[in-house]
Amino acid sequence: MKGIKLFAASFFAAAFLSFTPENKKLIVIDAGHGGTDMGSTREGVYEKDIVLRIGKEIQKFNSTQNTYEVILTRDYDTESPLSDRTTLINKLNPEMVISLHMNSSPHKESERSGQEIFTQNTDASRKLAEKISQKFNPSFIAGEKNLHILRESKAPTVLVELGFMNSTKDREYLTSEKGRQEIARKFTEIFKEY
Repeated sequence: MKGIKLFAASFFAAAFLSFTPENKKLIVIDAGHGGTDMGSTREGVYEKDIVLRIGKEIQKFNSTQNTYEVILTRDYDTESPLSDRTTLINKLNPEMVISLHMNSSPHKESERSGQEIFTQNTDASRKLAEKISQKFNPSFIAGEKNLHILRESKAPTVLVELGFMNSTKDREYLTSEKGRQEIARKFTEIFKEY
């Protein structure tokens, strides 16, 4: 089964690259979790759904320009093993990878809110994290973390915790149309400035 998934990822990468103009840069948005992997949950809201909707919004916001192409590692609710995601990323060889997630704390209602950014041990990843932090209020850059997507992706990669699932303020903002659009707009600005 794993061989079939890797073949499908390789086929997708080859097919996509054959239709992408050579001068167009690629940016990968990895919407974390998916399928039976819900991620963090609160009051019937799932991390996997929030990050997928935001990823799609980022892709939509960037569909009318000709400088870069935004690719999603998943564009529907499916479970995709991390190794398949990084295989696809490394075949695409993008300018950057942004893995979207939601944070959570052990408390019923988190005292913390806002973004947290994890990086690879590279200058390019740290530079990307700085750009993102500046756009988001600023965000807290937690630094390097030994996570599969950061460790195995060869392109500059960051993992962005968009907010806390158990912060009512964050959850309501991130599930609202206004919140999704504001986040997509900020990432669009980051892509243009990078």
